[in-house]
Order: sequence, then C-alpha cells, then structure tokens
Amino acid sequence: MDELSLYVLDITMNSVRAGADEIEITLREDGEWLDFSVQDNGCGMTEEQVKKLGNPFFTTRKTRKVGLGIPFLTMLAEMTGGYVKIHSVHESVSEDHGTKTEARFGKNHIDFIPLGDMIETVKTLIQGSPEVNFTYTHETEQGKVELSCAALREILGEDISLAEPDILGWIGAYLSEQYEEMEKASE
Repeated sequence: MDELSLYVLDITMNSVRAGADEIEITLREDGEWLDFSVQDNGCGMTEEQVKKLGNPFFTTRKTRKVGLGIPFLTMLAEMTGGYVKIHSVHESVSEDHGTKTEARFGKNHIDFIPLGDMIETVKTLIQGSPEVNFTYTHETEQGKVELSCAALREILGEDISLAEPDILGWIGAYLSEQYEEMEKASE
C-alpha cells in the first residue's frame, strides 16, 4: 500500500470485523508530524494477540494466512522517525473493551508516503458498514474537518441508510467543502 489512507482503511475494517459499532478515526497534522489513530469498541485482543501483531505470519482472519498491515505500517512509521502503538482490552477482561491503534509519521522525511484520499476512504467505510457510527476528524494548523455518522442519523432518522448513493454523494461533498475551507485558510 502506497498511501496512508489505505492503512487507515485496513485498520478500520479490522475494527468492523471485531464487532465495533463505534469507531473514531482521528488525524492530526502539524508542520513536522502526521498522527493518526483508530479507536473502536470491538471485542478487543488479548495481550498475547497484541504482541503477535508485529509478526507478518500472524492474523486472526480466516481468509488468509498472513497479516502484513501492521508490520508494514510500523516499518513505514519508524523509517520516518515515528512509531505505531496498539492498546487493546479484550471483551473477556472488561465491559469497556476495544482497540486503539496510533501511528506517527515524520512528514518531512524522504520516506514519508502520502496521506492519500481520506474522503474516499471515509465514504468506502460508510458504504461497507452503514450501521457503524464512524466519527472522522482531521485537524491541521489551518483548521478541522469533521464528520459524525451518529449526528447524520439524528438528522436523517434510522430509516435512511447512510449507504444510499445520494447520502454518500452528500458526505463526499460535505467533506470536500471542509477540506477546501482548510486549504483557503492556509493561503
């Protein structure tokens, strides 16, 4: 994967597969660093599973025998002076279970890969799992882009799926407008 947005997509899809119905995706950028986190209320992982995540031959998926996402993400982050941290509480340990994956990248490093298309990433996640309450926040020094599926449901009601083409089109336009405003603020 040659864009960070694809790693965000992969990690978030792991949250969906873990049964999460609340997922927060947060990006923060300053002049030097890009930080992102994906936090969920899914079933979580045991300490042993978290320790194995760095091993590319470990995966909990039944559809394949390797799990390269976290090892590659860690390598990419560390190559730029950053890191990846994963904290997880398994559902057998606490009612307050879930996983938080954090990554930091040095934006000015020659090995920094581009962020990619976060608007399409968010739309893809919503289209694939319209019942999940995704909260998306992207903060920079110029401003903030935000989207809350829970807030959209309050306005639209429960009978309208967020995966409807018209709704997804509106979501894309709404996020684009916010990014355009952020760009104008940087000029």
